Amino acid sequence: MDIEQKAGTIANEAFAAITEHRQIPTFSSRPEGLTLAEAYRIAPLIRARFEGRGEKITGRKVGFTNREMWKLFGVDSPVWGYTTSRTTHELASTPVIGVKNLVEPRIEPEIMFGLNAAPLPDMNETALLECIEWVALGYEVVQSIFPNWKFAAADAVAANGVHGALLVGPRHAIASRKVAWPRELSTFTVELYCDGQLSQRGEGALVLDSPLQALRHLAELTERDPHNPPLSAGDIISTGTLTLAMPVAAGQRWTTKVVGIPLEDINLGFE
Repeated sequence: MDIEQKAGTIANEAFAAITEHRQIPTFSSRPEGLTLAEAYRIAPLIRARFEGRGEKITGRKVGFTNREMWKLFGVDSPVWGYTTSRTTHELASTPVIGVKNLVEPRIEPEIMFGLNAAPLPDMNETALLECIEWVALGYEVVQSIFPNWKFAAADAVAANGVHGALLVGPRHAIASRKVAWPRELSTFTVELYCDGQLSQRGEGALVLDSPLQALRHLAELTERDPHNPPLSAGDIISTGTLTLAMPVAAGQRWTTKVVGIPLEDINLGFE
């Protein structure tokens, strides 16, 4: 089987599992295996299937930017997946989401950027900020079509970065505080609560030292990728979890509080 046939076969199986909310064996564990380079050839096929059912691409999520998660999941670098008009929501209008259409869902508080220009890999922080229109604190809900969250980085990419849903919190214009944002993004701290009980602590520095660095890394990945388009104005970029990803269940209410950065506390319920 050549790479085009292999990519198409895997894309069909992964997309079906995502759509039908079911789990499958990892691709990397099968006799034919799966490399990370091969997985990124599957990404545009998954995107085409999303678009084929009427979804628009809203941006990208970066996964495994939190180095603490590398040891847990056996990965050694970040990956990315697409977000779509079906999976992207405003927290203000979607304060509760259902778990029935997600597989082994977990919650991740994340910094999100709205782009007004395409960032380039060699940009310094000042130039990167010029490419960002707004910053928000929000949630990504991730899921695993592979049982028990056991998979390789290539499997994660083939499963669209294990993306489930994106909940964007209040947006704040970058332009008004360009001097302060770089320092705050790298030094702020975060607490994640479940039903009022502290679950996890984290910080901006856990995301590749800063969410700005996660954006730069994503720009590097897409710049040298011949199979997927680069970032562009209008994209929403979710930069990676600020804490460990925590399992969620119906009936829970999660709250995130930050210190050291002017972003509001956010809440998300599950049903």
